[in-house]
Amino acid sequence: MSRIPLGVLDLVPVLSGSTAADALRNTIDLAQRAERFGYARYWVAEHHLNPGVAGTSPAVVLALTASATSTIRLGSGAAQLGHRTALSTVEEFGLIDALHPGRLDLGLGRSGGRPTGPTGSAGPTAKSSPATAPVVDGRAPNGLRIPPRFSFERLLGSPRIALQQQLLHQPGARAQDYGEQIDDILALLRGTYRSADGVEAHVVPGEGADVQVWILGSSGGQSADVAGRNGLRFAANYHVSPATVLEAAEGYRAAFKPSEVLDEPYVSVSADVVVAEDDETARELATGYAPWVRSIRTAEGAIEFPTPEQARAHAWTDADRELVADRVDTQFVGSPGRVADQLEQLQEATGADELLITTITHGHADRVRSYELLAREWQRR
Repeated sequence: MSRIPLGVLDLVPVLSGSTAADALRNTIDLAQRAERFGYARYWVAEHHLNPGVAGTSPAVVLALTASATSTIRLGSGAAQLGHRTALSTVEEFGLIDALHPGRLDLGLGRSGGRPTGPTGSAGPTAKSSPATAPVVDGRAPNGLRIPPRFSFERLLGSPRIALQQQLLHQPGARAQDYGEQIDDILALLRGTYRSADGVEAHVVPGEGADVQVWILGSSGGQSADVAGRNGLRFAANYHVSPATVLEAAEGYRAAFKPSEVLDEPYVSVSADVVVAEDDETARELATGYAPWVRSIRTAEGAIEFPTPEQARAHAWTDADRELVADRVDTQFVGSPGRVADQLEQLQEATGADELLITTITHGHADRVRSYELLAREWQRR
C-alpha cells in the first residue's frame, strides 16, 4: 500500500517575522529537497489577499521552481478558473512547458467566486470504492475520521471575499461556465479549438504541451463530474473539506468515462501532516495550525503562520474551537510511524492512487525535516 506515490502541496506560507521573499525562497528550497527525498510531485496553491500566503500566481511560482529542479513533476493545486480564461491559462503553462517539457501538472479549480453550476448526471460507477460504505459516528468503516460538514457560506459571503472578486475580475466580466471552460482548455491544448463561427485558434506556446490536466474538488459536485466525464485525473481535498472527501472520490468515479488519457479513474487525496521524531515534538510544531485555520475560517485572511508561543497566547472561545474542529481533528500529527499509519488509513478509505501532503510549521527546517522523515518511513514500508 505504501508504494503509492506521495506528492507535496505547498501553500507558500509566510511565517511570522519573515517576508514574502523568504516564503518564496523557502518554497524553492523545499522543492529541491522534495525532489531528493523522492516525492513524485510538487504543487503550489493559489490564494489572494492573504497576509500569510505568498502563492498568488501558480504559474510564476512554478516557473521559479522549475528552474531550480530537474526531475520532480510541478503543478498548480489549483489554478482558479473563476477569474481566468481558457486561453490565458494554456498560454501561461505553455510558456513553462516550452522550457521544461513533460514536467507540468495543470491542476484546475472551480473557485474564484463562480456560482455553482449544474453537475449533470453521473454515469455508472466505474470502480468500486470504500466511499460507498456508510460513515458511522464520524468514522469511515476503517476508522478514518470524517467530521461533520463545515458550511462555507460565512466565508464566501464575507466583505473580504467580495473585494477579492472585485479586484480579480474585469468590471462587468461574466465567468464562463466551468464545464465549457475545461472543454476549451482541453481543445486549445490539443489544437482542436473552433469558435461557434468555426474560427480556429492555435496557442503558441501551449498547443501540444505535454502537461497532465487535473481537476481539484472538495465534493461530489460539478468538479468531480467534469473530471469524470472528461476522463481526467481528480484530486480530492481532505485537507480542505474532510467531511466530503468520500463523496468527492465516489462522485468522480461514478461520473468517470474512459478517455485517451485514462482507462480508469485516478484519484489523489490531500492531507495536512506534521511529522517529527516523536509525537510530543510533532504536536509542539503543529501548535500554530489552529489559529492559522481560524484566520481563514473567519474570512480575515490567512495570518502569518505563528510560532507555538504566539499560538498559545490566543484566547480561544467555544465558537473558535468549533470553527476549526474539523480541520484540527483531521490533521495527522506525530512520529513517522504514526502519521504513515494514518495516511494508509486515508488511502484505504478513499481508494486513492496518490496522496498529496501539505505541511506548515513555523520553522522552515522543521518543515523540511517533516517531509524528510515521512518520505523515509513511506519508502521503508
